[in-house]
Amino acid sequence: MTRAFELAARLGLAAPVIQAPMAGVQGHALAATVCEAGGLGFIPAAMLSPEGLRAEIEALRARSSRAFGVNFFCHRNPEPDAAREQRWRQRLAPYYREYGLDPDQAPSGAMRAPFSDALAEIVEPLRPPVVSFHFGLPEAALLARVKRWGSLVMASATTVDEARWLEGRGVDVVIAQGLEAGGHRGHFLDADLTRQSGVFSLLPLVVRAVSVPVVAAGGIGDAATIAAARALGAAGVQIGSAYLKTPEATTSPLHRALLGTEAASHTAITNLFSGRPARAIVNRLMRECGPLCDEVPAFPLAPAALAPLREAAQARGCSDFSSLWAGQYAATCREAPAAQLTREFVAAWNDGAGPHAKEGT
Repeated sequence: MTRAFELAARLGLAAPVIQAPMAGVQGHALAATVCEAGGLGFIPAAMLSPEGLRAEIEALRARSSRAFGVNFFCHRNPEPDAAREQRWRQRLAPYYREYGLDPDQAPSGAMRAPFSDALAEIVEPLRPPVVSFHFGLPEAALLARVKRWGSLVMASATTVDEARWLEGRGVDVVIAQGLEAGGHRGHFLDADLTRQSGVFSLLPLVVRAVSVPVVAAGGIGDAATIAAARALGAAGVQIGSAYLKTPEATTSPLHRALLGTEAASHTAITNLFSGRPARAIVNRLMRECGPLCDEVPAFPLAPAALAPLREAAQARGCSDFSSLWAGQYAATCREAPAAQLTREFVAAWNDGAGPHAKEGT
C-alpha cells in the first residue's frame, strides 16, 4: 500500500489532492466544494475569531459530510517596537499624503492570531478530521491535545531540517513547501531565504529524510506538475493559486483581474504586507519599498499601518497597497468552478496511481 493510498483511504478522498488554506481569499464555500469533488478542503483560521471559526466549520459541515481540514498559524506575537513602527510609518508617510490620509489615525496591533487554548476550546468538540500548522507547531501540550482528539496533523516544512524536526514531534504528514508557493513561507527554524529551494528540489530530499507521507506544495496546478510531484515521491499535492479565480474563492475583483495575466508572471517574496516573507504579485509598494525591507514591523504587526492606504487605493480601483498573494503558478490561473478543477486534479493524480487509485472514494 502506497503512502498516497494510505492518505486517501484514511480520509475518504478520491485522491490526495489538498486545497491550500488561503486566509483572506477563501472561506468554507471553497473548502466544502473541494471536499464534495473528492479532494481535501481547508478552512484557514489565522484571521478568524474563535466564534468566526466555529461558524465556518459549522457552515462547511452543513454543505459537506466529507473530511476537511483547519489550518492554524503557530507564530508568537512579538512585543511592539515603537521605534520600528515609527520608522515604518515615516516610510509610508508620502503615500498617506498622496491619498490625503492622516498617518496618526492608522490602527495598530496584530491582525493574525496563532493557535491557542481559546481556539482549541472551540475546535476540540468539532473534531475536524485534519489540522495543519504553519510556522512550526504549537507548544507540546496544545499539540498533544490535538492528537488526543484524533485529528490527522499536517505541518509545513521549507527545508529538510524542518521536515525532520516536524517528524520528531509527531506530525503525521509533512507538507514540503517549495519557494514557488504563494502566500507566507512556512519556515520556522531558519529565516534565511537562501536556504530555501523549489519544490522539485526540496521534495525528493524530504521524502528520503522522513518516514511519514510528504505532500508537495508550490507551483502545482495542472496534470504535468501533479505528475512531476508523484514521480518524485509525493504522497499528495497541495494546490492554492489555481483556485484563486474560482467563483467559490473570495479573491477581490482587483486581485482576480490580475490572475492569469502577464502581470501575474512577476511575483516576489516580500515582507511589506505582513512583516514576514510571503510571495505576492509585484505591485507599486513592492517596487518602491522592497520587496524586502528592514523597517517593516515584525509579523503580524505590519498590516495595520497599511490598512488605510489599501482601502483608499482600492476605492480608486487600484491595488498598489494590496497583498496580492499568489504563487508562481498565478500567470496560468483560469476561471473555472472549484469542483471542476478538483475533479481535474483528482483525475491527473489517479492517471498514474495504479490499481488502488480509486479505493479511497
